[in-house]
Amino acid sequence: MSFKRKAVAVVGATASGKSAVVHQVARMLSPNVEVICVDAMTVYRGMDIGTAKPTPEEQAEVRYHLIDVVDPSEEFTVAEFQKRAREATDEIWNRGHAVLYVGGTGLYGRAVIDDFELPGQFPEVRTELEEEAVQNLPKLFEELRGQDPTAASKMEVTNARRIVRALEVVRGSGRPFSSFGEGMMEYGTSRVHQIGMFSDGPSSQASIAIRFDQWLAGGLLDEVRALAAHPAGLSRTARQAVGYKELLAHVQGEKPLAECVQDALDHSRQLARRQRAWFRRDPRIEWVNSHGGAVERIIELLQSDLSIVRD
Repeated sequence: MSFKRKAVAVVGATASGKSAVVHQVARMLSPNVEVICVDAMTVYRGMDIGTAKPTPEEQAEVRYHLIDVVDPSEEFTVAEFQKRAREATDEIWNRGHAVLYVGGTGLYGRAVIDDFELPGQFPEVRTELEEEAVQNLPKLFEELRGQDPTAASKMEVTNARRIVRALEVVRGSGRPFSSFGEGMMEYGTSRVHQIGMFSDGPSSQASIAIRFDQWLAGGLLDEVRALAAHPAGLSRTARQAVGYKELLAHVQGEKPLAECVQDALDHSRQLARRQRAWFRRDPRIEWVNSHGGAVERIIELLQSDLSIVRD
């Protein structure tokens, strides 16, 4: 059976069990199935424990892609991720294998699954805007509201990073920021069949707490210390990783450990709620309630024409 041009995406909130499901399927069908991690943080080297990155033993069993791509001191954009995911997908298909996409980073997933057109980067424009934002952020917000009211309506007047990014695109490309990735809240015909791992609030909270305890026991705090000591430091994107940014406050002497751990748990639960809301809006996702049911359904899809990716 040929697996070429076949793919299935497995999505869900953090701690929903999606990674374990995907690893089991890929191992059962090895070497005909390879995994692309759709995650904003597993791309960073040295950020292993708190990103639930596949272990060296798991990577020996299954071929994984888009992990350990850049150093934590580097910025890594959704556009760069999309480019590398496309390249990895083509390489896998050229080997006659199928792709399993797995992750909870919704925007990254849509960029790959729906092949969005993404705005470019305009560094010189961004530098100018960052300087202007320090002096008069409300003025920039008013400019954005005049140039792209749709984008402005979706952000706070105090969110300098988002305002600067939107205006960077407006000034640099001459197009409204909101015109890229059109239909973010609209869902057309699926290119890739998506399986969603269901998780409710109470079970998610319990899973998050158990997993974080395991991470701490496994050396997460030492990992954060090593990252903080990195000569080049942490990039803006890398230091946003939930679990890392909270423990970093302890490492830097800003808060006691117990308070930082509680912050990490609270933020992880908030992240899970946002992820559940994001994925539930997509009517194309086929939801499953159990690990075994998900494994069975994914294998069924990969062995049928339903997993052939549409152009």
